[in-house]
Amino acid sequence: MPTREELQAQADTINWFHSIDLAQGVRTKGASNPPLGLDQLPAFRGRSVLDIGAWDGYYAFLAEREGASRVVALDHYVWGLDGAARNAYWKECAERGQLPDHDLDSTKFWRPELPGKRGFDFARKALNSKAEEMVADFMSANLDDIGKFDVVLYLGVLYHMKEPLTCLERVRRVTRQVAVIETEALHFRDFEQDSLLRFHPGDELYGDFGNWYVPNIRALHSLCLAAGFTSVDTKVGPPITDVPVTSRSLRRRARRAHLTERLGDALSSQAYRAVVHAFA
Repeated sequence: MPTREELQAQADTINWFHSIDLAQGVRTKGASNPPLGLDQLPAFRGRSVLDIGAWDGYYAFLAEREGASRVVALDHYVWGLDGAARNAYWKECAERGQLPDHDLDSTKFWRPELPGKRGFDFARKALNSKAEEMVADFMSANLDDIGKFDVVLYLGVLYHMKEPLTCLERVRRVTRQVAVIETEALHFRDFEQDSLLRFHPGDELYGDFGNWYVPNIRALHSLCLAAGFTSVDTKVGPPITDVPVTSRSLRRRARRAHLTERLGDALSSQAYRAVVHAFA
């Protein structure tokens, strides 16, 4: 059995997205923002859980630790992608001012040995986890083969998808009770009652060509309901704004200012990470 120092040294050879506490006090060096807290997640005890886009398995292992009856970690893109080669290609595209060919992710940059799965495999072994793995592209897999789960985690995935409504329709089909959707979101001041999405055709969002649609909270609710969920509960919503702006004051200011200046002010936005629970 490896010592704590040996286990930490082995863990440090892997690029981690999350910080995960492993055996003997070893902790992986994740690069992500702090994860969701238990108060932002449903109860896992006695429930089956599907973690879509599991990456290194942080939430799959969390669900297992919290008493889930069954946990399945599903991934395809991160587990099989040669991230270094793809990122070099994206950098070249950015320098040339060109959009990348995303089909190369599943051809030129796909590795059947699944290099991106090293973290999940390492953590599962260190934790003696019984979480199941499923290597599958959720958008093309047979949903009957995946099955239904009491809780479905769809965390940090939606804004990477080209067809957000289609994605959520598929999430609904595998959800028996509740799906947790966490996504990059925008708060558009003065437009809280409108369902809005901002489209990113290039790498405008964090220098990542793989970001597509970013919704405001109303659009996220609307997408979930249109996908077939019966109700949606916001767990993390928009940042608190200053004094509310009424439609009357908006019209008054518009008459005082040039139209282009007014539109620029109205469409200013604040980025944040939204979390909602969508109920089947």
